[in-house]
Amino acid sequence: MTERDPTLEPFDALIGTWATEATHPLVDEVVPGSITFEWLEGGRFLIQRSRNDHDLFPDAICVIGAPEAGDGLIMEYFDSRGVRRTYGVSLDDGVLRMWRDHPGFDQRFSAALGPDAFEGQWQLAETPGDWQDDLKVIYRRRDQVMAARRVAELKRAAFLAA
Repeated sequence: MTERDPTLEPFDALIGTWATEATHPLVDEVVPGSITFEWLEGGRFLIQRSRNDHDLFPDAICVIGAPEAGDGLIMEYFDSRGVRRTYGVSLDDGVLRMWRDHPGFDQRFSAALGPDAFEGQWQLAETPGDWQDDLKVIYRRRDQVMAARRVAELKRAAFLAA
């Protein structure tokens, strides 16, 4: 492939670092973390790196791009537990979708992207068609988070000085 796959163009919206807050039905807390999206040199593959501040939430790296054969896009997922999975992925009309059909453990994800924040929901089905909510993640652009913290610090300092 000599040119960038045009189906990758919408993924430009994800480029940057995002603060994350994840919740899971089995964990009674909000887990902070971060995720970074960047283009591999040449712009033909998107690299996603995620870190989470909880032992039960693995850190991961993913590579998104065109498959060797066929249409569409795939995401190759690798995590700190040694798990490796292949997902289908799309980003159409501002909606990011990922899916994996695997007997006994189907997965899907959907999120409507916003410019500075969005929320995504993973679901799984151990029985075909019986989808259950799994991991929910809120994403906020890191520079927006840092700016909000700075404003809060300035307001607090002004309040204490008064």
